[in-house]
Amino acid sequence: MTDTTTSTASDAIWNADRPWRGIMVATALPLRDNLAVDYDAYAEHVRWLIDNGCDGVVPNGSLGEYQTLTDDERARVVRTAVEAAGDGARVMPGVSAYGSAESRRWAEQAAEQGCGSVLLLPPNAYRADEEAVRAHYADVARAGLPVVGYNNPIDTKVDLTPALLTQLHGDGSIVAVKEFSGDVRRAYEIAELVPELDLLIGADDVLLELALAGAVGWIAGYPNAFPATCAELYHAAAAGCLDTALPLYKSLHSLLRWDSRTEFVQAIKLSMDLVGRRGGPTRPPRMPLPAATETLVRTATEKAVAHGLR
Repeated sequence: MTDTTTSTASDAIWNADRPWRGIMVATALPLRDNLAVDYDAYAEHVRWLIDNGCDGVVPNGSLGEYQTLTDDERARVVRTAVEAAGDGARVMPGVSAYGSAESRRWAEQAAEQGCGSVLLLPPNAYRADEEAVRAHYADVARAGLPVVGYNNPIDTKVDLTPALLTQLHGDGSIVAVKEFSGDVRRAYEIAELVPELDLLIGADDVLLELALAGAVGWIAGYPNAFPATCAELYHAAAAGCLDTALPLYKSLHSLLRWDSRTEFVQAIKLSMDLVGRRGGPTRPPRMPLPAATETLVRTATEKAVAHGLR
């Protein structure tokens, strides 16, 4: 495998004009045993990810347990990420909240910190109709930063269909979509209806399929534990180099599929701990993994390490 452990290769591809492209890692948030945020460990983690071939980070997403953070913690996580990344454009904070006004405030905070873009779920307090979804995204877009829509119909019960994405892009409310429906066929319909909208891989276990379908970025989970190998996989897949991408994809898929499961936060944090990173516990209501599930994640992680993945 080629060495992707320096930021040079990443810098050669990453474009500050479209900073949502490339490998943007949805960062897990290291917690101490008392469940306090370990900001020093988080800063070191952000630097490590970028040094190992990732283009930027997405703090305060679901993997970052944003729902359990206080306002002060959530704001400090963004500040920490910007300082550690060395360039605010490499930071795409999640700004999802129950209310559109709150989401806009978080987008304004991201703009104040110099972030390059934000990631936004549709309204998630209820099953919103298309009119409400469009108003929600338009409201947050007024903060002035490029907005990446996040399609997660599994958790939000709101589906950003290709037709609705076309409307949101036409409204000027979004520049890209993190596609997490799991339906890789949507990539082609999105490209047909709204070719100017950037498609970003939103689930680790469909990375190869969506990269081959034309995705220009990956909002990723498992690079938290294996950034260099994941960077190699992504770049090979985006280049259509199946001789490299397919074996890597197969070797990682037993881990990548955890990104689409309910226990994804605990699973990725466990893998981080096993490779020597600081993952730590999760805040309630997320509970420790059941013993059988922990064994599955542990076995897959140890196998990946034994095969030289990193």
